[in-house]
Amino acid sequence: MSTATTALAGTLAVFFTGLGTAKIRAIPAMRQRAAHVGMSTAAYRRIGALEVAGAAGVLVGLAQPPGLLALLAGALIAHRRAGDDLRDAAPALIAALTVTAYLPALGGTTR
Repeated sequence: MSTATTALAGTLAVFFTGLGTAKIRAIPAMRQRAAHVGMSTAAYRRIGALEVAGAAGVLVGLAQPPGLLALLAGALIAHRRAGDDLRDAAPALIAALTVTAYLPALGGTTR
């Protein structure tokens, strides 16, 4: 695994673990975010579990980056529907760009 691939994998793992854990724990900011985009806390917790699973998959080399992109596409759609501006959607957009950069770093495979 190259340095770039390792760095991207680590970045993705930290990002998805952090946000996923916050959603699972239903910290107040995540409960507010769920309500803002029209989701229940339980639904947000399930999304958090998928994010943490994605982070673990990246770390052990089993991740399917297209699955992570699907999660992020859903996030961007939710932001759009909620009328959020670019600043509010920036974390999902940056993560999507990072996952997109991770695909060629894998050498064109999605494992």
